[in-house]
Amino acid sequence: MKEVEKNEIKRLSDRLDAIKHQQAALSLVEHAEKYAELEQEKATLESEIERLRGVRAGKLSKEAQKLLQMPFRREITKKEQADMGKLKKSVRGLVVVHPMTALGREMGLKAMTGFASSEF
Repeated sequence: MKEVEKNEIKRLSDRLDAIKHQQAALSLVEHAEKYAELEQEKATLESEIERLRGVRAGKLSKEAQKLLQMPFRREITKKEQADMGKLKKSVRGLVVVHPMTALGREMGLKAMTGFASSEF
């Protein structure tokens, strides 16, 4: 389902781009009617794109929702990353998410982040 929404957003964004280029080429004096028509379609596309982005953000995977509900989360420092085994042993139930994994990209992480039910 996510892929369908992503492709639909891409298609609508491409159409919006095409309309912006068409508007730039039109003379406002000679083609006022056509310009107004494109402006209306542009507004419709923008609202639809925003709606789809909202739906997509609301449909985070169950795992991502579960992690976001955990009471404590913070970035993992470089020093902690170097000795990940020690960190995981010291914090019970720690889940570490890397920003380049599918889950990390989905959650929009910028750095390696740890999620836990107790403070760490």
